[in-house]
Amino acid sequence: MSKAAEIDIVSVSKVYGTTTAVQSISLKIPAGSYCCFLGPSGCGKTSTLRMIAGHESISSGDIRLGNVVVTDFPPAKRGTSMMFQSYALFPHLDLIDNVAFSLKMKGVDKDTRRAKALDMLKLMQMDAYATRRPAQLSGGQQQRVALARAFITDPEALLLDEPLSALDPFLKIRMRAELKKLQKTLGITFVHVTHSQEEAMALADLIVVMNDGRIEQAATPRTVFERPATAFVARFMGDHNVLSGRVVEQNGDMMTIEAPEGLRFSARGEGRPVGASADIGIRMDRVRIGDASEKTLGFNGIVSNVEYRGSSVKLTVLGAGSDDFTVLISDTDYFKTPVSVGDAVPLSWADEDVILLGRVN
Repeated sequence: MSKAAEIDIVSVSKVYGTTTAVQSISLKIPAGSYCCFLGPSGCGKTSTLRMIAGHESISSGDIRLGNVVVTDFPPAKRGTSMMFQSYALFPHLDLIDNVAFSLKMKGVDKDTRRAKALDMLKLMQMDAYATRRPAQLSGGQQQRVALARAFITDPEALLLDEPLSALDPFLKIRMRAELKKLQKTLGITFVHVTHSQEEAMALADLIVVMNDGRIEQAATPRTVFERPATAFVARFMGDHNVLSGRVVEQNGDMMTIEAPEGLRFSARGEGRPVGASADIGIRMDRVRIGDASEKTLGFNGIVSNVEYRGSSVKLTVLGAGSDDFTVLISDTDYFKTPVSVGDAVPLSWADEDVILLGRVN
């Protein structure tokens, strides 16, 4: 396999007519890393992947692969290989000819390309099916063939567009483990587009959260989970509550934020003038049901929903200007003092569990 390459995206935009799909994004993807672009439909993640691949022209900015600016290169000259969501296998060709197809286009002789295709199928544990056609395979098997075809060109980076979306839940989890193992074994750069937070957390060294054509945060999974940069990331990752209000006091590095209903909360942070709007994030699993002591913050809310999840129970509470404030507690704690829809409950959390959230300009 060829050496992995760093991918450097420099002020890249994509405009379709009057619509800007990607707005001047810059990002370095380290060589040999597993990077996941994550975000809702229409956020620009697939357009970004297609611009890296060369399947989509760049409206402005540059893309560098290793030390080479590839902005104007056709896909075949970039050193990248793309695996499409649909797998795009040829139904009339057997697996060897499917995998060998790009080498055939490059004029490689039949024996050489078929031998290499068989090596790739062995790597994917699909050599026993070499003479079958795609229609005779399961979804997971087709995916392995598509991966073998992507690897045959010795790419420096493999680009994957929602590669697991067509698989059933059990196969998804198994293929996730296989993708991670492959990436570690081959050592090449993987760039993977997904809308699944769980998938990105399980696979990535670097998660890039996109929204409305911009990058909201690019960081390790742990950082994105524990320290979301913006209210969008906090909500999208689904593990933080977001409360909004205005700064009413700044005392050293502590600020006081007034939320609806006149409630006041503290957060560590600077640089926001009094009167400015501010968002804070509170981890759902750090919220407690019970009266606040002097060292904690909180509010009284009304329970609007209770979901039993086996090892945990998810409560949704109305209050502090939020109609979906969420509390995740262990099943043991919940059943010690169960609550029902309509109950008034005191919620509390420690001030170190509050994050001041930033905003994307």
